[in-house]
Amino acid sequence: MSTSSSHPGSGLRADAQENRARIVEIAREAFANDGSATMQSIARAAGVGQGTLYRRFPTREALLVEVYREDFEALTAAAGGLLEQHSPIEALRRWFDALAAFGHMKHALSDVLDAVTRAELHDEQYERILAAVAELLDAGKARGEIRADIEPDEVFPLLSFLWHVAPKAEERTGHLLDLVVDGLREPRR
Repeated sequence: MSTSSSHPGSGLRADAQENRARIVEIAREAFANDGSATMQSIARAAGVGQGTLYRRFPTREALLVEVYREDFEALTAAAGGLLEQHSPIEALRRWFDALAAFGHMKHALSDVLDAVTRAELHDEQYERILAAVAELLDAGKARGEIRADIEPDEVFPLLSFLWHVAPKAEERTGHLLDLVVDGLREPRR
């Protein structure tokens, strides 16, 4: 299944692409609800045979990595879309919510990914996520909403609590994210 595109599955027939997309979506839901979801249960829920599932994703880890990569793509792409719909400071706050959800999903599934895969995914993503943060910060700086002295790599230490707060503590997470955004705001004079 070699394609010239960087997106897996882009060279597939339309029906195969639909099956692939359905498998990934069902897997996303299954892994979010139960980190130990089996390939058989995912195939059954997606309405495909196990052979179809294993042709697309030879291992459970391969399927999980694809779910994770798609979610990461959506996260990084969300920055620009949020800026089109909201003020920069509001877009940043909403993007932080998406980052928190992504971080909780990643944490919940970390026992499934082995250390090599986690390191590989992290290395691939670090620069792209910094670029998304830079886009949001730059827009906020240009409008005078965000402090001019904030750099993208300074934001992540401020958000490190996300990996220590229980996923079900959404109210607390939201409050802590509000505090971070308040710290990034340009002070009113």
